[in-house]
Amino acid sequence: MSARITQDTVREWGRRYSNWGRWGPDDEKGALNFITPARILAATALPRRGQVVSCALAFDEHGPQNGFGGRHNPIHYMLSHGGDALAGAQDYLPGGFRYADDAVTMPLQCGTQWDSLAHVYYDGRMYNDRDMRLVTSRGAAKNGIEAARHGVVGRGILLDFPRHLGVAWLEDGHAIRPEDLDACAEAQGVAIESGDILLVRTGMLARCLERKSWAGYCDGPAPGLSVHCAGWLHEREIAAICSDTAAVEVLPSEAEDCVGPLHMIALRNSGILFGEIFALDELARACAEDRRWAFLFAAPPLPITGAVGSPINPLAIR
Repeated sequence: MSARITQDTVREWGRRYSNWGRWGPDDEKGALNFITPARILAATALPRRGQVVSCALAFDEHGPQNGFGGRHNPIHYMLSHGGDALAGAQDYLPGGFRYADDAVTMPLQCGTQWDSLAHVYYDGRMYNDRDMRLVTSRGAAKNGIEAARHGVVGRGILLDFPRHLGVAWLEDGHAIRPEDLDACAEAQGVAIESGDILLVRTGMLARCLERKSWAGYCDGPAPGLSVHCAGWLHEREIAAICSDTAAVEVLPSEAEDCVGPLHMIALRNSGILFGEIFALDELARACAEDRRWAFLFAAPPLPITGAVGSPINPLAIR
């Protein structure tokens, strides 16, 4: 039986798996530093088909948000459209040429997105020993998502747990432990390397789409990585961890007296970027076709100054 996980455990493991200062006192990239130019060049040799697979959920009113945490689905509206042109609102333009413009209002973390290294903190500190008071109503003065603006590009690895375990999806509360990560990687014949961007498919998003219901997706139990994976991620120098759930880590929390223990250790201390609400079903099918689970992966955030998250359209190039 596993030992109790408490906030004291989180603090202890946070110190043990810390990358604070590893790349200097000014670093805001965290574990993305593991993606070296050599690693990027190696990743560009992976595609064989010229196939591009998006891992983004559509950004529209049919998304998973239900108001939990103040998040809502994107609101898309037109600033100018064909009706305006027909009504003569654009008659000031010569030659009969007309146009359409639009806008969107959305929380930056309502759909497929990255958490920045300013997203979580405890004891008043965030990644690289920075004061949480650097995150104000104007945004994050340090560790904002723009620190990753030159791209999250490198070798992506998909670990497809439903396929590995022979089920349609993992049940809510299913905790993926370090030995499970190793077993899935071995079964797929892929070796985890420094600087990898790890995509973990649980099937939760597929279940919601099949049942045509997002009930519990954002505010209920979910399968995901155990907090015990914090050391595994740190030791293998994973650059970013992504999943098809809203939190990456298993819910309910394994910690008795705090929330988001894996976020707190792996993101706050190790500086590992977290990607959530990834649509991985099409990629899983493509990888299974030719039994190749590694690919060139590109998912740069929008360089929104001071943002603690960013919507993305992650691309797997095979």
